[in-house]
Amino acid sequence: MDKQNYLFAYASIMLLLVLFASCRSPRLLAEGQALVTKAEIRGIDPQHEEQAQAYISQDIRPNSRINLFVYNLANVRKGRYRTENIRNVGEPPHLLDSGLVAFSAQQISRYLVSKGYFNARVSSEIVRKGKRAHIYFHALPGMPFTLREVDVQIADPRLAQLYDEGKASFSKIKSGMRYDADSLVAERESIYQLMRQHGYYDYFRQYMRVDVDSSLNSNQADLAIIVDNPEGQAAHTKYIIDSSFVVVKHDRAELNHPLPHKLKLPGSLYFEDHTGRFKPAPIVRYLFHRQGSTFNVDMENLAYDRLYELNGFRSVKITYSKPDSSRLNVYYELVPRPYMANQVEGEYTFNAGMSGFNVGNTFTHRNLFGGLEQLDVKLRYGVLFDSRLPGNLLDRVFNNDFQVGVNITVPRLITPFAVPPVGRNGLPRTIFSANLQAFDQFRTYSNRYFSGTLSYNWFDNRYRQHNLTPLVLEYRYGQLNSEFAQRLVEQGFLLYVRSNNRAYFGLGSQYTYTVNAAKLSRLADFLYFRGALDLSGNLLGLAGQIVNFSENEDGEKEVLGVPYLQYAKVETDLRYYRHLGGDRQLVVRLNPGIAVPYGNNSSLLIFEKSFFGGGMNGIRAWQARTLGPGNYNREVLDPDLRLNFRNLDQLGEIKLEGNVEYRFRVVNDVFGAKLKAATFADFGNIWRIRANELNPDGEFKFDRFLGQIAIGAGAGLRFDLDYFVVRLDAGIKVRDPQFHGGKQWVISEFFASRQFKEQYRITNAPDRYNFVQYNFGIGMPF
Repeated sequence: MDKQNYLFAYASIMLLLVLFASCRSPRLLAEGQALVTKAEIRGIDPQHEEQAQAYISQDIRPNSRINLFVYNLANVRKGRYRTENIRNVGEPPHLLDSGLVAFSAQQISRYLVSKGYFNARVSSEIVRKGKRAHIYFHALPGMPFTLREVDVQIADPRLAQLYDEGKASFSKIKSGMRYDADSLVAERESIYQLMRQHGYYDYFRQYMRVDVDSSLNSNQADLAIIVDNPEGQAAHTKYIIDSSFVVVKHDRAELNHPLPHKLKLPGSLYFEDHTGRFKPAPIVRYLFHRQGSTFNVDMENLAYDRLYELNGFRSVKITYSKPDSSRLNVYYELVPRPYMANQVEGEYTFNAGMSGFNVGNTFTHRNLFGGLEQLDVKLRYGVLFDSRLPGNLLDRVFNNDFQVGVNITVPRLITPFAVPPVGRNGLPRTIFSANLQAFDQFRTYSNRYFSGTLSYNWFDNRYRQHNLTPLVLEYRYGQLNSEFAQRLVEQGFLLYVRSNNRAYFGLGSQYTYTVNAAKLSRLADFLYFRGALDLSGNLLGLAGQIVNFSENEDGEKEVLGVPYLQYAKVETDLRYYRHLGGDRQLVVRLNPGIAVPYGNNSSLLIFEKSFFGGGMNGIRAWQARTLGPGNYNREVLDPDLRLNFRNLDQLGEIKLEGNVEYRFRVVNDVFGAKLKAATFADFGNIWRIRANELNPDGEFKFDRFLGQIAIGAGAGLRFDLDYFVVRLDAGIKVRDPQFHGGKQWVISEFFASRQFKEQYRITNAPDRYNFVQYNFGIGMPF
């Protein structure tokens, strides 16, 4: 039995066990007990049904079959449930309780009243079938009440004026609407925020109250929104900022200096550092309450956001005192994080006879020069073994990859000219980065790569982010194995040898513009956009018109003895997120891109800048770098080249990828995590810009590219642990463009695949055909 069939059989057995255990549960109960297997609300408007379900007591909702299965495994003894030494795993059976049924009916009725159904009545019905119970709640909501008149009474004229000027942006309370208590709660919260944005530090939510007169006829009610003054006062007090005090102190007294460093800065700002490690400027820059400014809760929240984003403080606390009746002093208490940290991580990978591991180490210093600059030093090593190679374990190393990177992040924009402040919408950063990579693939290819960059990251509003890298310096020395290169030349792949068996020098710039990245973790309706532009060689190309650069035997101009790159690359990522209620979400994504080599680099795009198809965040039915380009099928290569070219020959300069994914919740609590799931369909491919001998039928042509679109479908599980998501996806190939005509619809061979796989093994050995690709990852795919 191959691995796919084994996993399918294992999953089927587990599913049958779960079903069997949940069916067996009623027989484990004592006499008179009944397991609740259905709890349904009837007669309610569908738009309120999901929320109304939440008012059914959790203890009389049907069990999750998975959680009940786990509980049964741990707590069944001699055909009965344990009554002592109960193991706290899974979920105990939810038993019928008439008291909870009556209480739930009452709660549903109250919910309907909060939605304007003042005459709602809810009754319950219990249907018992042996030791199983079905609960039905029958709602008679009646006609909803609408608002006839809405009267707003604000005692303080200044608050009344603020409300009149701002209500158009937040108030949803108006005559003719259905009464909704949630709208009134939202109105109270909006008024609270409005007042605290305009200096009213002492304003509380309780100052607003609501009177409802529902004694009118024809299902109408009059509503009065009343905002009172503080008791014994004729008006609310508006506060002005007087002085600010910043104290940096460890929460462990022995770590603090006995004599703290104290400074008085302009604007009555006092800085006190008990650690002796922090400069005031990077901190003071993000304190938005200044002397003489009006108190504004938004400025307080901004200070919290920026100070935490500096990544140097474990705790930030902002408090106030009143030196007189209308002024506030602001106190910032900052507790530093550990200055240095080290993290080790690793992973094991396996697929189709290939297995290996990656290990990494990251060292972090969070306050390098006293200005909250962050240093990150990352080391990573990965190795991949091929079980089909002869010899011992070391002889089976297919490739190994060593990488080291150094980043220094400064929490401001360092420019040779003055720039306007940009910290209110997000923390601006200047990033200096250097990376080195050494990669070797068995009897095929080795690569030495260095890059250095200077980047600027800033926001022009809360949801629009810019990343400009004006300097990208690259050096690469790539070399094909001499015997492999000679064999390629003999077989007509001279162009591939020239484009990979060489060094290059790159000098370019990059720019990325992102919209709504901050909303990606929200369940809401929004559009996400990311556009990236990567240019290299323009300045060197212009310089080549003036300076007489030397040329190599291929006619390429060289700088420092190696050819320089010239290319332009554009990629966009457009997504539409639609919230369907609860944890249900629909995501539609389109991800096209094109990279054009030209001038000094007009043959083939280098490996690092090429697009590839497949992978856990792309078209998930294909392993990364095993799809395309176009109709290219690796059967045109001889077996040795197939083995050695793996992940090197399936690249392209054009990319078109799309995804449709429906996400939903399965179980609310599985070992402390929310179990969610998704079904998806992925489509797309990559292409070469022009035909070449390496990838026959791999070039892009408008009249046939639609016939070269790969299609995959599948489903996945997501274990949501709040801080991160563990993801397992299974993608099934539906349409495979490496074939032609009707043979592309490989899904027709899925249930009788043995002959198909055997034929593929004959034509494409040592490659194997996998209908199902499993992807394990951390985080959402997009």
